Amino acid sequence: MSGTYVGRLSEGDPLHGYLQHDIQPQINGTSGSSGYRVFRLNGSNDVYLYEDRHTGSKVIGKFFLSSRKKNAAKAGSRLTREFDNLHMMRDYGLMGYPHDIVRPLGRNYAMNALLVTECCEGQLLSEVILEAIRSHDHGKLYHKLTALAYFLSSFHNRTAIGVGVNFHEDCDYMDSLIAKLREIWAIGGDEARELYWLRDQWRSQPKMWQDQQVIVHGDATPENFMFGNGLEVIAFDLERTKHADRVFDTGRIAGELKHFFMRATGNRDAADPFIGHFLWEYSCHFPNRDSAFESITGRTPFYIGITLLRIARNNWIDAGYRHRLIAEAKECLRRY
Repeated sequence: MSGTYVGRLSEGDPLHGYLQHDIQPQINGTSGSSGYRVFRLNGSNDVYLYEDRHTGSKVIGKFFLSSRKKNAAKAGSRLTREFDNLHMMRDYGLMGYPHDIVRPLGRNYAMNALLVTECCEGQLLSEVILEAIRSHDHGKLYHKLTALAYFLSSFHNRTAIGVGVNFHEDCDYMDSLIAKLREIWAIGGDEARELYWLRDQWRSQPKMWQDQQVIVHGDATPENFMFGNGLEVIAFDLERTKHADRVFDTGRIAGELKHFFMRATGNRDAADPFIGHFLWEYSCHFPNRDSAFESITGRTPFYIGITLLRIARNNWIDAGYRHRLIAEAKECLRRY
């Protein structure tokens, strides 16, 4: 994992002492004498990599309180939630090969609500997708989607609670996306009414209520999964973890695949073979693969649709492509 070098951490900065005396001993057993190089990750002002110049060890620091996010109470709550969620999922056995939740090393509310985690090495799902698109060599992407399907099935199946899903919550989430698209003038009143009508058609489908709740990652995007060797998958950013339908995660991955390929190739169907492969591999971790696949794929178009609406609300999306995303979302949502 690399980023943009921004300088060295001053020894007079309280963060230097915290990393040296509270975090460093968890990595190499000693606080020693440390100096830290600082790298900004993914162009974010909130996530940094800190590298000890003497040992080469690295950690990730995520600040929930920043110049962009100024609500201290909300920042503290988000820090608590993510720290606890990381520990919770590791307690379910998702640590080490092949399923690994990044290890939390510390939290410090006084330092702009700072979460520190271990730094893992590997290749992000987003990088694997883009590599496959550029090279037209799809073997690696198929293999890594198999690994991700295995990871998510373990994440979900270990946390099932025997209580039916509450699809109303996903409909409410769709409502929030529609409201945001109205706010930025991406859709008008007629399109909003059509989307509300489509939401209600899905709400009336028994299949949307048939599964039991599991713990979902909640932000299953290609930036939040990293691949190591073989079937190894490393997951992070568990702030939005919650109980929901398992397809909340698998459908988001499917929607992200559709977006990546559609944006790069202009072909709305280019991702279909990869989506089908991913869902088929996910379904193999159930007693009856065929029935699991039928059930999951029957619910997937809704979640692809809301994923495309979610992407369309971003300010980095140009108007032309935003229109295509919304149009494709509606096509998916019409498949109730």
